Amino acid sequence: MSDTYDSLKLENQLCFPLYACSKEIIRKYKPYLDDIDLTYTQYITMMVFWEYKKMNVKELGQKLYLDSGTLTPLLKKLESKELITRERSKDDERNLIVKITPKGEELIERAKSIPEKMSCCVALSKEEAQLLYKVLHKILGTISE
Repeated sequence: MSDTYDSLKLENQLCFPLYACSKEIIRKYKPYLDDIDLTYTQYITMMVFWEYKKMNVKELGQKLYLDSGTLTPLLKKLESKELITRERSKDDERNLIVKITPKGEELIERAKSIPEKMSCCVALSKEEAQLLYKVLHKILGTISE
């Protein structure tokens, strides 16, 4: 490939190592998440509810960088597992409120060891992990505006 097309080489794409790392890390999560019967996207959604307990769908989408087309089936699945409930706001019918259930709250006990197990899979020092976190959030902040 000529120098004219260097920008199209895979090795010159910032997005590729981000994509590959994300895919591989999610693959490493799978056995731990299988144990609690959640997909990765369901897991990060439950992490939000373990922290905030209740939230409208729009706020949830902003926190997770997910659109309503992705969130709707995800939330229906979590509701079918009795981990959350969804109900229309009494103040504004257009606003869908999602709340964690007692069963969803209980799941945190089974999930609490997952972050530590996962930290063993990523060979970064605490400082490197913090720097990477900051850089990735900087990228998210600029591309999602």
